[in-house]
Amino acid sequence: MLVAEQSLSEALYRFFGYDKFKGEQEAVIRNVLAGKNTFVIMPTGGGKSMCYQLPALMSEGTAIVISPLIALMKNQVDAIRGFNTDDGVAHFMNSSLSKNEIARVRKDIKAGKTKLLYVAPESLTKDENVKFLREVNISFFAIDEAHCISEWGHDFRPEYRRLRPIIDQIGEVPIIALTATATEKVQADIQKNLGMLDASVFKASFNRPNLYYEVKPKVNVLKEIIRFVKQHSGKSGIIYCLSRKKVEEVAQTLSVNGVRALPYHAGLDASTRALHQDKFLMEEVDVIVATIAFGMGIDKPDVRFVIHHDIPKSLEGYYQETGRAGRDGREGLCLCFYSHKDIEKLEKFMKNKHVAEFEIGKQLLLETEGYAETSVCRRRVLLNYFGEQFELDNCNSCDNCLHPKPKIEASEQMALLLEAVKLVKEKHQGEHVVNVLMGFTNQQVKNYKHDLLEVFGSGFEEGVKFWNAIIRQGILAGFLSKDIDHYGLLKITPAGQSFLENPGSFTVVPDADFGDTESDDDDEFSGSGQASAADEKLFEMLKNLRKTVAKQKNVPPFVVFQDPSLEEMATNYPITQDELKNITGVGAGKATKFGKPFIDLICQYVEDNGIERPMDLVVKSVVNKSGLKVYIIQNIDRKISLEDMAGSKGIRLSELIGEIESIVASGTRIDIQYYINEVIDQDRQDEVYDYFNSAETDSVEDAIQELGEDEYTQDEIRLMRIKFMSEMAN
Repeated sequence: MLVAEQSLSEALYRFFGYDKFKGEQEAVIRNVLAGKNTFVIMPTGGGKSMCYQLPALMSEGTAIVISPLIALMKNQVDAIRGFNTDDGVAHFMNSSLSKNEIARVRKDIKAGKTKLLYVAPESLTKDENVKFLREVNISFFAIDEAHCISEWGHDFRPEYRRLRPIIDQIGEVPIIALTATATEKVQADIQKNLGMLDASVFKASFNRPNLYYEVKPKVNVLKEIIRFVKQHSGKSGIIYCLSRKKVEEVAQTLSVNGVRALPYHAGLDASTRALHQDKFLMEEVDVIVATIAFGMGIDKPDVRFVIHHDIPKSLEGYYQETGRAGRDGREGLCLCFYSHKDIEKLEKFMKNKHVAEFEIGKQLLLETEGYAETSVCRRRVLLNYFGEQFELDNCNSCDNCLHPKPKIEASEQMALLLEAVKLVKEKHQGEHVVNVLMGFTNQQVKNYKHDLLEVFGSGFEEGVKFWNAIIRQGILAGFLSKDIDHYGLLKITPAGQSFLENPGSFTVVPDADFGDTESDDDDEFSGSGQASAADEKLFEMLKNLRKTVAKQKNVPPFVVFQDPSLEEMATNYPITQDELKNITGVGAGKATKFGKPFIDLICQYVEDNGIERPMDLVVKSVVNKSGLKVYIIQNIDRKISLEDMAGSKGIRLSELIGEIESIVASGTRIDIQYYINEVIDQDRQDEVYDYFNSAETDSVEDAIQELGEDEYTQDEIRLMRIKFMSEMAN
């Protein structure tokens, strides 16, 4: 490969205006310029693109950059052109170009103008493109986002696995593969598939000291997100959601609450996606709400926060997405909302996959679940996943280190766990070992006769959660390892064997308990995993006031306000009618009917205690939800059956009942007697109504237990509760 006679530092300054390299950039670039195969594992923000851009500009011929996303290509090409007087220096070739545009690209390449050509793997496989590229001078191939090659990677793309044969057809040239995230398994998979086992490997540290990591329970997520974004008003941020529907909902909710936000997902046409991306880069909007496709290679250094509305499918995906925060080395806040129900949903999505693919997906999910629930340093867990040791006990930049939980002595339990791993011959995953310790006789345990082992059931008192925590912390301590080539089988390390022979002190931090927090729409009528009230003294005062008001009105206390509403009042201190009606489960009707004494009490309490109230209390709901509310009220007035309404909106009957519950809980009076008469006998109606009239709580589960599990369905109880609450509370 011919290289212009100039020093690397001179070239760096001439082409990009920088006076020094970052990390191992210079060593990587020298390796590429020497014509050697190169493998670069460098965290987001580490300057990967420079590793192929500078050698491409310095070499004769055109470097072919294989990139997975059209938006990524456009962004990179625009950036290169910005440093050069001739736009022909960089091009992309993909399905978005017309025939005339493709002809111009080819003309510039043949004329020797083009130093970097970005192509999608799908475009590279086309016969006419292969034929064209065989006729031109290629300096090297750069494969960006190389983790897409591996089935163990977080964004597997089958077409990436066909790259090597295509490259061989085009000609024998060096390859540089680059990724921001690669475990040892993924790294080996990439090198093997690309036929570059001889490559020089450059692996930078995965530690991003400027990033702060936090995981919160998934309760009142939209309200939490709006509060967080408003606390960081004017700063750039990305919010990731798993589904397009959720992306749209979150973006709309942010917009109606005064946040400059736009959605980004594959359901939008290409021009809209490009427009939204450009608005974000040009700071015309502050927040992009996106599926995981957004952000790959986006060179925006001042993203101040990354929020995950949903837990990602793998720790690699999580690491790469959070890595888009703070690329300039300054503040980067990484907030993730977690509910175990999200893990269950993701497992359901994988049910129809091939067995091997399902096992891989399941192992990746287990790692993510472990990260979310752990109480030890999150940075340490992340780095350990990528094969890097973080020596400090406290990183001082994650929720667990800033608010540490007490450790407990677990020497005996660690020894018991290692003994169990040894007795199952190190041929099983952690889940199986835990089943043995807990004494669970499932089919696999029986088949291997592990129910006959002396350790079987010996760890029952500690519980599943404890054993999962001790496995993860045993791996962090170096006593255990996971065999990544065999779907995470647990192995005892020499250090673990030494501990087993001579146990010493071993302390663990029990995992955080996230309970059964609901991921999206909590039941408006019952306490559903709500976080505890911020001001417990005020909460108790509000409960006492509720009792007094309930006696005056001759209704059960829950008819006045439910506990979640009181908890929110004790968190946000509403002191006007407008503020009160925006509390969950209150609304205009209840605020008018019951609100005044509660407002008076809170007002006095705030004054007496000198409390500064949060200013971002009011969270307006999304327009489409309001549209559904109007639709339901209008059709109930017309006495349309609930089944017909649910069918026309494409939702289940139980979901429709949930929407009606929400409307009634916010103080709107609704009469569904016409429908109740069709599905519930009068005597049964009277029995349920009388029950709620004297009940202490509005819980459906309590009602079914009291009235008889075989007598009533959940939906019947919920319908009668709607009638009762509408008549008594509104």
